[in-house]
Amino acid sequence: MRVDLFDFDLPEDRIALRPARPRDAARMLLVKPGGGLEDRQVRDLVDLLRPGDALVINDTKVIAAELHGERYRGENSARIAATLIERVGQERWRALVRPAKRLAEGDRVRFGAASEGACLVAGLDATVEEKGEAGEILFRFDLSGAVLDEAIAAIGHVPLPPYIAGKRAEDEADRRDYQTVYAKQEGAVAAPTAGLHFTDDLLARLDAAGIDRHVVTLHVGAGTFLPMKADDTADHRMHAEWGLVSAATAEALNDVRRRGGRIVAVGTTSLRLLESAADASGIIHPFTGDTAIFITPGYRFRAVDLLMTNFHLPRSTLFMLVSAFSGRETMLAAYRHAIDSGYRFYSYGDASLLYPETSA
Repeated sequence: MRVDLFDFDLPEDRIALRPARPRDAARMLLVKPGGGLEDRQVRDLVDLLRPGDALVINDTKVIAAELHGERYRGENSARIAATLIERVGQERWRALVRPAKRLAEGDRVRFGAASEGACLVAGLDATVEEKGEAGEILFRFDLSGAVLDEAIAAIGHVPLPPYIAGKRAEDEADRRDYQTVYAKQEGAVAAPTAGLHFTDDLLARLDAAGIDRHVVTLHVGAGTFLPMKADDTADHRMHAEWGLVSAATAEALNDVRRRGGRIVAVGTTSLRLLESAADASGIIHPFTGDTAIFITPGYRFRAVDLLMTNFHLPRSTLFMLVSAFSGRETMLAAYRHAIDSGYRFYSYGDASLLYPETSA
């Protein structure tokens, strides 16, 4: 399909730079194909779901994946910024670097400094081991394992999306705001943003209403921020992300379906992982490993009945996914309503609750 079919105009002032407070006070647009649109709030989720339904949340935890450093080559040096995107060993990380042209294989880089609170006075040193065709850099750090993790946490910064970072600096509030209240498994370099709307109070109300909650893990990668360069969806390659659906979670979700409950994916990350784990009949199986599933209109959903998600970028793979779920024309109309009604977009923005096109 042509990528321009998923384009729309978004005013700059619709991009949220801070989350709603409290989190569950964010607006939420109900989108029912063939059934219209309804303006609600995230805290209304308790009234919109039924006892026996099951929320599926992604418990990945965002790490301080943005590192600032200096490349040394003889007597010459140059400043760089690196966003860690994939761990490939105890001491190796693959990263996106700005500007990548300043690095070559064999270069030495020092990240952090004592003034940034690094655990080592001398900073964190690494060698450029490989440079990929797309500019991705493979760093081999001088530290490894848990000690490396501690150093990254000490000197790293919250990897805010570029549409926020380009307008304001990261601050201490982002360390809390850009993390779900149930984040547990470290490894993401971007937040599963639909989950940012949940509060402990909302979770308690959902529990009391008999709405189940089950956990999966998908470590969101920086590829979620990268623009599509292809003109046709057939020419786009998704970045792989590591995920886990445990045997216990798979069994519990299959039981939800057998009892007539609905599986409600909180975020596109949960949905993509569940669809990767499901077979053609809709049975969810245990899953561990990478997924690069790319969902566009025409895809037949097997594992998910409802989707809670934020508002996404024009021409993005995520807008293509929601168009596949609820229908392209439905979603274009929903986004026009959201823009005209002052909904806030992207990571810190408002939410939507989508019903599938096939249920219309």
